[in-house]
Parts: sequence; structure tokens; C-alpha cells
Amino acid sequence: MPSLVLSDPILSETPKDKKEKKNKKMKTGGETLATDSLASEKKLKKEGKKRKALEIEDEDQRSDTSSELVEPMNWKSEESEENKKKKMKKAKVDEEENPNAVSRFRISEQLRARLKEKGIESLFPIQAMTFDTILDGSDLVGRARTGQGKTLAFVLPILESITNGPAKASRKTGYGRAPSVLVLLPTRELANQVHADFEVYGGALGMTCCCVYGGAPYHSQEVKLKRGVDIVIGTPGRIKDFIEKGSIDFSSLKFRVLDEADEMLRMGFVDDVELILGKVEDAKKVQTLLFSATMPDWVKRIAARFLKANKQTADLVGNEKMKASTNVRHIVLPCSSSARSQLIPDVIRCYSSGGRTIIFTETKDSASQLAGLLPGARALHGDIQQAQREVTLAGFRSGKFMTLVATNVAARGLDINDVQLIIQCEPPRDVEDYIHRSGRTGRAGNSGVAVMLYDPRKSNISKIERESGVKFEHISAPQQADIAKAAGAGAGEMITQVSDSVIPAFKAAAEELLNTSGLSAVELLAKALAKAAGYTDIKKRSILTSMENFVTVILEAGSPIYTPSFAFNVLRRFLPEEKVDAVKGLALTADGKGAVFDVPAQDLDTFLAGQENAANVSLEVLTTLPALQEREQSRGGRFGGGGRGGFGDRSGGRFSGGRGGRGGAFSGRRNDRFGSSGGGRGRGKKW
Repeated sequence: MPSLVLSDPILSETPKDKKEKKNKKMKTGGETLATDSLASEKKLKKEGKKRKALEIEDEDQRSDTSSELVEPMNWKSEESEENKKKKMKKAKVDEEENPNAVSRFRISEQLRARLKEKGIESLFPIQAMTFDTILDGSDLVGRARTGQGKTLAFVLPILESITNGPAKASRKTGYGRAPSVLVLLPTRELANQVHADFEVYGGALGMTCCCVYGGAPYHSQEVKLKRGVDIVIGTPGRIKDFIEKGSIDFSSLKFRVLDEADEMLRMGFVDDVELILGKVEDAKKVQTLLFSATMPDWVKRIAARFLKANKQTADLVGNEKMKASTNVRHIVLPCSSSARSQLIPDVIRCYSSGGRTIIFTETKDSASQLAGLLPGARALHGDIQQAQREVTLAGFRSGKFMTLVATNVAARGLDINDVQLIIQCEPPRDVEDYIHRSGRTGRAGNSGVAVMLYDPRKSNISKIERESGVKFEHISAPQQADIAKAAGAGAGEMITQVSDSVIPAFKAAAEELLNTSGLSAVELLAKALAKAAGYTDIKKRSILTSMENFVTVILEAGSPIYTPSFAFNVLRRFLPEEKVDAVKGLALTADGKGAVFDVPAQDLDTFLAGQENAANVSLEVLTTLPALQEREQSRGGRFGGGGRGGFGDRSGGRFSGGRGGRGGAFSGRRNDRFGSSGGGRGRGKKW
């Protein structure tokens, strides 16, 4: 192996060369000093004498190595300079090798400094792909998977354009100025988040912005608009209100942005968005940007109508099947609704890795109830007042509590650091909801875990798997070993952090316990770890419904089992009726050969012994769940199964429909303003 030789002119000099070089430097210094003032000459001579004394002292201390002597002060100074050059060269190479490095884009020094403060050295692909397009003035449709940095993809080039680029000349200044930028978002939380980004980066350039949304007083928002701002961020409903009141002026608008456009339109803001976009008198002078994680047909129609014909497209998804985040481990776990509150704490303990957890429920009532059952959790949904919602989000971001239970209000766009785990209490109605919910973790290149609970008897998870492109990992509920491993690790760390000063005080009691308990030291420590982790008992848990004190078994009868009723009839051959009635969650296997169900742990021996009294019957305890038959959920039909209410399309308005009741013979799926669905009348929800 060849050796690496470093050539350094200083280290290769002989003592004679150094002496000649030193004399030459002193001579040159004397000639220079002749032209300087007398005071400077005296000062330099004094420093020279001091330096020479130090050199002599150093030579005395290292007389045995005088042949290798290098002047300490000069060597140190020159080495430091050499290191600086090497670092600069390495930085230059890194920059050349990274095409997305911040320094390669037309970003001002103020913004670069602010990005560096935030630890951003290079742009994400969607940001790099769109930066020049936006800065050069083109309309744009941008599409990327959730968590890929769509917000900064428009924040950075817009700020550069209105301060240093094409829009700078027409930007209004002074008191009462009309805004140059309008950003529309579907929820208050998203609006606040984007507003925060504009404040952080726009503040470095002297930009002012305000955020307007429903649920907050009009007056304070209106005062900010009248004083004059550069950027307005808001929800469609409140922006529309200010338009109707004449409190907002679009005459100086240079940018309009629709962020999370698919969700905004799906939530029933179609009419509001069209009204707002239509208020721009000369659309040719305004640059329009549409960003969305998904691109359904009706979003494409909005883009075709309000963006210029020569608009550009930045698509990081395309037609590829995988839509959900690739940095997320996607898990499905069978669980009945009654077992959720028992199961979720153990799922958090096993999969959160100490990070934050967001739990999604389908209804606001479920979110509130579940948050009340989980220690330290907080709820977030549309019925909570805006001020409290902001306090809740701030507490979750800062780590005051680590578990947030939310409805879809938190599914879109919220960027919260260190969300390690997402739990969905049941499969969502739409595949897009799954994509966005699971996308709250695994953001900005980090990894995460998304766990979806489902009832095997009711849920069709294959549809989500097909349409989202994910391959679900099927697991059962955390069992004794899983819980002990996760809980014990945390408890062990907590114990080791206790000060050694307590050992003398408790040592005698520990020795007495060890001598009298009849247990080994390891067994006693195991119990101590369990107690420290909050466990005094670990119960058996079903792998089918995740219910505690139940065991999952599989029944086979020597012939196909086509219906649940056939399975129950087989059980009645060898079990008393009250034992059959205790069976929970019966589901048929996908191959049609068996039925899987839960029995109370205390009745297991009775079930296993009873099978001996029935011919061709086999009953076995399961450790892993086989593939089960899935049922397609009814979405309405001839006999009036009411369709689910939407989130406000053209026929739904701003109030989304709930589940419809039983309808007439030919009930449809059209939702009226107050949530009727099918033939019956659903529960309306204002998101």
C-alpha cells in the first residue's frame, strides 16, 4: 500500500535555511522600519527582543532536538492558515458536488444567513426544481409528496422576487400599502405555520405579513391590513369576508398562492376560492402558484382556469404508484374499538422511540374522549376555540406534552419536529387522508412509524394499500415481551440516573429484601423495573381484537367455513351456549378453511378440551394472525344505504355531510348544505 507523503515547505527546511531566512526577514524589516516613525521603530524593536528571548528559552528547553526546531509562533500561524485553505477548498468541493446547495441559487446574503441559522445548507428537490421558475416569473403547478418542503418552495423565491427581483420595482411601500402577496390555505393551523415561515425569512428582508382566519376577532386583523402589509396569509372564508367588507385591496398584488389546494377544494372552499381568484383585475400582472400533494381532476381544472397557459409544472410524484412517504414504516394492527384505549399506550411505548405521537380519530367526540383517557394527551379539533388550539399546538411543538389526539384538522401540512409515531384509530374514508396523516412523520428526510388500527371484520385495508402504493406490515398487538423490552429500557435508564448518594441509605433495606424475598437479585431487579415503568401486571392480549385477557384461536372443521353462522354452529356441537356467547370478533380466513376468534383467557382450557367431543374439529391457539377475508363497505345502493358525506364539493357547500340514514329505493350520494346523504339526513360538520 503506497504511503501518503505530505510536503510542507516549513517542515522540510534545514536549521541553516531557517537561520538565513530569519536573517533575511530581519534585514527586510530594518529597511522598512527606516521609513516609519521613531515610535513605531522602538515598539517593533521591543517586540523583536521579547520574541528572541522566547526563542532562546525554547531552544534551552529543547536543546536535544535543536536540529528539528521550528519557530513555534511562525509554524502555528502558518499551520492555521493552511487549515483554513483546506477547509475552504473542501467547502468548495462539497458545493460543486451538491447541485442543490443554497449558494448555487440566487438567494440574497440575508436569506442565506437565516437559512444557515435554521441548519439549511441545501434545498430540497421541490425547492430546487421550482426556485428559478418562480423567480423568473412563471406560473407554476407544484406537486410533491407530503413532508418534502413545499412551503419554502414558494416562500424563498417570492421573497427574493419582491425584494431583489422582477417584482421589486412595482412593490408598494409606506403606511396603508396594499399587499404584494396573497397565500390561501385550508386551515387555521396551516395558515399560522406558513405565516411563521414568512415572518422568519421575510423578517430578514424587512417584509411585514399578517395572518387572517376565522375563529379570531376581525378587528385586530383588519387593523393590520389597514396599516399596510407586504404579505397576507389566510383561509378562504376570512379572506372572502374582508373582500366583502372592502378591507383588503388586491390592486398591487404580484403573487397569489394556493397551498394544499386539493384539501382546500375538498373541504368546500371551491366557491370562495373562485371568488377570491376572480377579484384580481388584471390576472396577466399576477403570478399564480398552485401547490398540492395530490392532483385530482378538479384541481387540474382550477389550474387550467386561473393559471396562465404557459405555466410550468414541477412534479416529483408523476404516475408512480407510491404516493405515501418512503421514509415511513407503514404498519396495520387489528384492534376492536373497545380495545383502543388499552392498546394505544403500549403502541406508543413500543414504537414512538421517545418522540412525539399524533393520534387521528374520525370524529371530534372520539378525539376528546380518547385524549381524556390517555395520560398527558391533548385534543385538537374544529370545536375547540382557536385560541386554545394555538396554545395546544404550541405546547406540542415545545414538548410540554408528547401525545396529540386530532381529527383531520392536523392531517394536512403541519410540520412539527420529532413526530416519530402516527396512529390512526381506524382506516380513513379516503386514501388521500391516509397519505397525509401518515405524512406527519418521516418529514424532511427523517424516519417514522405509521400504525393504523383496523377491525378485521369490517375494514378493507387492501384498497388503501393498492391506491396509496404502500405495502403494509401486518403485526399483532404488543405482547408481554414487546412491552417489557420497551418499558424496561426506559425504566432502566431512569434508575441508572439516580444519584449514587442514595445507595448507602437504601443498601440495608435492599440486602434484607434480597435475603427474605426468596427471589434472585435479577428477579427482584426485574420487578423493580416493571414497577418503575408503571406495570404491576402484564395481561394476555388478543392478536385479533387486541383486547386484554383474551386469547385468539382458529377453528377448522374439516370442510370450508363459508359463513360466521356455520362457525358458531360448529362450536355449539361441543360447547355450552354461554361459552359460545363469550366468543368475540369472529372472522373468516381468506382461504375459506377456518374461522378466527377470541375467547376469554380463563375459558381457554374449556374450549381446547371440548374439541375432543366433536369429529373433524380442530381448535388451536394462534401466535400470528392468518390472512382474513375483507368486506367491501357499502357506499349506497338501491335500498338506500346512505353514502358518506363529503367534505364540501360543489353540492356540499362549506358544511360537510355526515353518514346518511336509510333512504328510498333510488337514493343517491348528493350532499345538501346541511349534510343530508342518501335518502336520510346526516349530521352536518363544520370543519
